[in-house]
Amino acid sequence: MTLTHPEQQMTSLRRLAEQAEQATGLRAEIIRGVLMMSPTPRGAHAGVTRLLRNQLEAQLDNELGAFEVVSIAMPEDPNDYATPDITVLPVAFGEADDWLADPADAELVVEVVSKGNSRKDTDDMVDWYAAAGVPAYLLIDPRNGTWILHGDPRDGTYRSAVPGRYGEDITLPTLDGLTLSTSALPRYRS
Repeated sequence: MTLTHPEQQMTSLRRLAEQAEQATGLRAEIIRGVLMMSPTPRGAHAGVTRLLRNQLEAQLDNELGAFEVVSIAMPEDPNDYATPDITVLPVAFGEADDWLADPADAELVVEVVSKGNSRKDTDDMVDWYAAAGVPAYLLIDPRNGTWILHGDPRDGTYRSAVPGRYGEDITLPTLDGLTLSTSALPRYRS
């Protein structure tokens, strides 16, 4: 029996994640040492992402940009990474060769709940982004037309959570009070 060092196991897991993405087209993430695969988003999922990204891009200053499908590394562990639907980062990231963004550079991450994978986004990722130190995590749920903005990460948890429903604007304190409209966001059909 051969024992491997935990670092070698994680490197192998990352290689496996990359191979799985290439072979299946699914999006891979490693969350706290667990390989998670996500299906290609549905039209409504992509529609929510597009509408939010367009609103962010129209309001962000020239130093920040809204990037889709950028992976963020857990500090001190680049083998543990998440890939939110939207990440607000300095625009310079778009000129880098890096595939992992530093969570210290992220101003906001947005996840749109997948129709069949709600626990990951609503439970697992809240704590993960807080532990990574991302200042704001916006979770949009097209299943029931709701959203929740998590903020003020401390000691691995968000200390504030502002819930809302489609039709109510979202004010983003970490982005100088930028406001997102939710009135036109699509919902999943039953």
